Amino acid sequence: MSYPGYPPQSGGYPPQAGGYPPQPGAYPPQAGGYPPAAGGYPPAAGGYPPAAGGYPPQAGGYPPQAGGYPPAAGGYPPAAGGYPPQAGGYPAPAGGFPPQAGGGYPQQPGAGGYPSMPPSGGGWGAAPGGYGAPGGAQQGYPGGPAPGQPMPNYPGAPAANPSMPGYGSGVPSNHQAPAISKGFRGSIKDFPGADPLRDVEVLRKAMKGFGTDESAIIELLGSRSNRQRVPMVAAYKTTYGKDLFHDLKSELTGNFEKLVLAMLMTPAHYDAAELREAIKGAGTDEACLIEILSSRSNAEIREITTIYKAQYGKSLEDAISNDTSGHFRRLLVSLCQGNRDERETVDISLAKQDAQKLYAAGENKVGTDESQFNAILCARSKPHLRAVFQEYQQMCGRDIEKSICREMSGHVEDGMVAVVKCIKNTPVYFAERLHKSMQGAGTMDRTLIRIMVSRSETDMLDIRQEYLKKYGKSLYTHISGDTSGDYKKLLLKLCGGSD
Repeated sequence: MSYPGYPPQSGGYPPQAGGYPPQPGAYPPQAGGYPPAAGGYPPAAGGYPPAAGGYPPQAGGYPPQAGGYPPAAGGYPPAAGGYPPQAGGYPAPAGGFPPQAGGGYPQQPGAGGYPSMPPSGGGWGAAPGGYGAPGGAQQGYPGGPAPGQPMPNYPGAPAANPSMPGYGSGVPSNHQAPAISKGFRGSIKDFPGADPLRDVEVLRKAMKGFGTDESAIIELLGSRSNRQRVPMVAAYKTTYGKDLFHDLKSELTGNFEKLVLAMLMTPAHYDAAELREAIKGAGTDEACLIEILSSRSNAEIREITTIYKAQYGKSLEDAISNDTSGHFRRLLVSLCQGNRDERETVDISLAKQDAQKLYAAGENKVGTDESQFNAILCARSKPHLRAVFQEYQQMCGRDIEKSICREMSGHVEDGMVAVVKCIKNTPVYFAERLHKSMQGAGTMDRTLIRIMVSRSETDMLDIRQEYLKKYGKSLYTHISGDTSGDYKKLLLKLCGGSD
């Protein structure tokens, strides 16, 4: 009887007459097989293993039958109640795998456990009665086929004429790969072997003479990380004795110029400049203040405040205080301290207490105590606040964002909601900000540039996923349809691709 995937043969597996190994009988071969019986492997008499009393033991197999390991009569597994079942184990003794005359794989007369090698004529396998069974009625493997039938769903066999037998190894074919960490989620990575001295030669050549080679600038800046772009400013001055920013401003215009200049600044210098731009002059860009202060880490905010003071001769806190008012001012001042708790551990009892405080300060009273929201949202750690939001949802049956929208209004509402969204899922927050910057008539280019530059090496891949999930359209496609020219080309470099 043949088995799907195996070459036809007579005499079972291994083939009995002329097969592999070519011999009558079982494995190991007896006389004249492969390897040769006399002096071969294993030797017939006195070889390895020794014929009498050698290894493995001749009568009783391995482990020893009487007093062996485990101590039981009948070797391993134990004869009575052992594992697997005693009578008719696996593989089935009659028919084996594949079914054949003369027993299972291969089943030969023998005594005891697994394996059993009588001095002559013995096979590799169990005695009549199954796998490791000392003999008796054939019952079959639990849940398996009837005695004498092949096992279903056995691992696939090799193609015809295999070089080696295709017996299954017992390793699952559908094993799961280990979990892979998300790792780096930015769209711009370090360029291997980048050299700022060579890079500024490219920039100089692109700007020298009549006209400007914008494509060279896009290709260069769009393939360098921020820490590779920033040194170009000093290298340019060292090499040519000129200011790179000044030369770029004289050669470029519009949003493309703004984007290029933003890419040549460190993140903290760029954020400080954006905060300054949001505050100075008539009016205030509250959304910019909220976006930067609610999404940056403690270390980032401290660096921003240090640079702001050095660059503009005034503390960021004073600048914000002079340009805002009320609870919105308190919220921004709290955020610009950079003193949020950074512990990763969460105490559920404390989270419940904070949830109760928020509920008592808003939904469960007439009016709203914004100071309580400010104290909790700006000081607690992000893992703790996520637990607080869950407890709040269970307590009053309403999401914390909806409660804030019900209880507050204006810029303080926008600020509190932004803080909550950044704590819950920062990429979702930025996906929403990007969509709003391109939605409707006109484009909020300053917002678009700031987010694309600041998040390109942080979580742009996650932002792209959330954008597609939320709006059914890739960020790449939306940018392509809402911008144009060299400005669009460089933005798409920062985006990193379509989804």
